[in-house]
Amino acid sequence: MPHHNTPVEPLSVLSRFRSDCHACLTGRRDAMFEVCEALVCAPNPVHHLAQLSLEPEHRRGHGSAYSALAQGRIDTDRLRTSLASLPLPRFHGRTVLACDVSPWLRPDAWTSPDRSWCHTYGRGTGQAEMVPGWPYSMIVALEEGSTSWTAPLDLRRLHGDDDVTTVTAHQVRQLIARLIRAGHHHQGDPDIVVVVDAGYDSPRLAYLLTDLPIQVMGRLRSDRVLYGPAENLTPNARGRPTKHGLALRMAAPRTWPEPETVTTTSTRRYGSATARSWDRMHPRLTHRAAWADHPGELPVIEGTLVLLEVQALPSRRAPQPLWLWCSATGMLPEQVSQVWWAYLRRFDIEHTFRFFKQQLGWNAPRLRDPRSADRWSWIVVVAYTQLRLARSLVRQVRLPWHRLVEPDRMSPSRVRRGFRYIRADLPGCVGAPKSCGPGPGRPAGSRNKRPAPRYGVPKKNKKRTTGDPGAKQAG
Repeated sequence: MPHHNTPVEPLSVLSRFRSDCHACLTGRRDAMFEVCEALVCAPNPVHHLAQLSLEPEHRRGHGSAYSALAQGRIDTDRLRTSLASLPLPRFHGRTVLACDVSPWLRPDAWTSPDRSWCHTYGRGTGQAEMVPGWPYSMIVALEEGSTSWTAPLDLRRLHGDDDVTTVTAHQVRQLIARLIRAGHHHQGDPDIVVVVDAGYDSPRLAYLLTDLPIQVMGRLRSDRVLYGPAENLTPNARGRPTKHGLALRMAAPRTWPEPETVTTTSTRRYGSATARSWDRMHPRLTHRAAWADHPGELPVIEGTLVLLEVQALPSRRAPQPLWLWCSATGMLPEQVSQVWWAYLRRFDIEHTFRFFKQQLGWNAPRLRDPRSADRWSWIVVVAYTQLRLARSLVRQVRLPWHRLVEPDRMSPSRVRRGFRYIRADLPGCVGAPKSCGPGPGRPAGSRNKRPAPRYGVPKKNKKRTTGDPGAKQAG
């Protein structure tokens, strides 16, 4: 496999990826690929599947799109391998992955099975709500600099009894293996950074992946309590050895010891940013919740605690202190600065989710079967990946009110408006459609004697597992 620094031709990479994606479609291949063709070439936001049949790239009837999603098949393992083999962006010379969960809300889909409660914001009242839907866990590679582009690498739908941290650990483990096979990481390269938000248990995620060449970094709530190393305390003459040192209460500044490093950086969007770090900080674990079934003594998961304080926010709100935890220890001041810069770049995945839903219509189709939703989600990922690979190939198609930007600064929407003009230079993968008439359907005036079953949403999720499926436990 080529090294990640080997130069490649964008047109050949895009052509090879399209051929690989077409080969990954093992059922209703041509119909599903034409849906993806219409999706990537349509210049306007997608509101329903039938709208894609009006695009010239879609040569079949509007019913073929629904039929392809309902009866088609995708070799997702091969597609994941193809995504991992593509050229990936680098952040300060290393690979940085961001993990997050985005819901496909289906509050009124009583005939859709396997719905679970999704944590959402901003639905009318501006407060957090729990809405039934299909949550999807996605992993993307982040780019360096101010951009809205990411590189999606994995996608998985969560079930009601899934633990987010456990599922993410399983996803990351399989993804790291694919990246190593593709030549994106070699022995001696800097560790891959995995960035998560406060909804994940960062220390536990680092414990589940401790045998991999990665560093886990995530945000912590401002009311957490972490402990320093026990070596800093005077040993007791009697009793059990002490496992935890002095407590650092994030909400009580008087309990903060002197930081190991203090750095101040001038930024364009946040003004002066000051970062303080404390080394070898760990949480105090108990045999409850995710650690209830842990055999033996609970581990001590040490890392670096970082407090980031900025001068101002772009939204003009009062800035709040940001607490980050990284699984690496003994970090230098410049490494601490890279930690919080990588976390700020994590918000690029929010731009990807917004483009998926508002432009590509990820949650627009009213599909009943969650397996059809999975196929449509992978089609959206393939369409977005084609746009990412075509960034340096398309010409800029501007509307009258758009400003002229540099070619390497074009947004996904602008690349999508120009993708149709390079499609003629790409190899054709789809055969000519066969002529056929519509099905007879149900006779007019007759009642439906086979109504679809209705499914509820469980009030509480089932007991969550604590192990990493398919992973080797550390310790």
